[in-house]
Amino acid sequence: MSTPTPIKRIVIVGGGTAGWMTAAALAKATHGSESSIQLIESESIGTVGVGEASIPGLMTFNKMLGIDENQFLAETKGTFKLGIDFVGWGGEGERYFHPFGTYGRGIDNIDFHHWWLQMYNQGKAPDIESYSLAAAAAYSGRFTRMHPMPDAPFESLLYAFQFDAGRYAQFLRKFSERLGVERIEGVIEDCQQHVDSGNINSVRLTSGQKVHGDLFIDCSGFRALLMRQTLSIEFTDWSHWLPCNRAVTVACQRTGPAEPYTRSTARAAGWQWRIPLQHRNGNGYVYCSDFISEDEATTKLLENLDGAAESSPRCLKFTTGHLDTFWEKNCIAIGLSAGFLEPLESTSIHLIQSAIQKLIALFPSEELEEDKRRIFNQRTTLEYQRIRDFLILHYQANRRPEKFWQELANMKAPPHLASKLHTYQQTGNIFREDDELFGVPSWLAVLHGQGIRAKSCHPLTVKSDISFIEQRLQEVRSGIQHVVGAMPPHHEYIDRYCKAK
Repeated sequence: MSTPTPIKRIVIVGGGTAGWMTAAALAKATHGSESSIQLIESESIGTVGVGEASIPGLMTFNKMLGIDENQFLAETKGTFKLGIDFVGWGGEGERYFHPFGTYGRGIDNIDFHHWWLQMYNQGKAPDIESYSLAAAAAYSGRFTRMHPMPDAPFESLLYAFQFDAGRYAQFLRKFSERLGVERIEGVIEDCQQHVDSGNINSVRLTSGQKVHGDLFIDCSGFRALLMRQTLSIEFTDWSHWLPCNRAVTVACQRTGPAEPYTRSTARAAGWQWRIPLQHRNGNGYVYCSDFISEDEATTKLLENLDGAAESSPRCLKFTTGHLDTFWEKNCIAIGLSAGFLEPLESTSIHLIQSAIQKLIALFPSEELEEDKRRIFNQRTTLEYQRIRDFLILHYQANRRPEKFWQELANMKAPPHLASKLHTYQQTGNIFREDDELFGVPSWLAVLHGQGIRAKSCHPLTVKSDISFIEQRLQEVRSGIQHVVGAMPPHHEYIDRYCKAK
């Protein structure tokens, strides 16, 4: 048996978060081999940079690179994130929290929420949020890293980050260049393809320089320079399910301590995010241009800032959806060139990370194996679909009066989402399918938070005496209050361990 020869010349087109995350991970994975990595970017072409919040998986990515977490947070002026605060999404005046981590801890291999449901449906338990350590810590403005607590009636705190994505790209550029990645400054003029195979042979810069490669990674953002303009890959448009197609963004001054969570507030034609960093707040209004003008959206955003704007608002246009093919011939799309799902659940950076992990797992040899392309494309397509359905849930289960929201509430759900909704409403069951990103606690948070109620729960919960269940639920709530009370304030924890210089 012979070992295949790996691809040698890797060319990444585009920098930003996607380009430098890809460069850093591939440099780490190929270090010590004969592979070379070149990244082409231009200072004259700006990056979108709308994503300043993550989900917990980014911890895994940074650990894979060997990055010190405190250094990462200091360099990117980052804060900790325990989840997302949804304001007004079910209806005006309503609020719920989508926390990281679990609710309570299961009993006898039955998910905790079934035990809670039995009591909740009898009016003997408060909302599920009361059993979340992350939600309690977030709303208290407290945080600490925690060791596992196997004997507690709930899991340890799970967290993610809120950070400056531009600074993260700069941080990873330094990391990548130390591992031998070569950065080439320039703008691509055109691409040359092999006459027979159609593979990309090289790209030519406006300076006349040609950069040859065996594998090309398209991180050129919405332009999708290689995949759409050169290889003519079509785009699957999901605007009929997720019609928001614009965003206006601006940073503002903070007027108080940075909270350990992101906030998403429903507006008449979309929603507004607020992401607190160490030095400022990131803000944006994601909206549908059919229901509000750019000037109106900008005015509404500026009216709802915590502090003074630090720059002029920036406007972005996008279409929700993804490429029909993510890996075509010897080219792979990663980041915004692959597709776009609005940052409602902070999945943009996750999709970059996930694509990188699949690429490393399916790293091609000089043969450019077709099976690897097929698996990459199938799994990526399914991942986009599952995240799409989770995002649609937020919109469909609303009771807001505005036309934008009413149209979304009345639309027909995709089959997977419709099945999830029906199963939960009838039985209280939530199943994680096809290795999808969001698990049972996440679906439960949004389902219940948006006002969807389960008529039943797991039948085996009746085996236990009501007093036992009441006691267990109370232990969870009391334990959470005790643990949160012992945590330091979020801003003090940052000042002690990872304050920006």
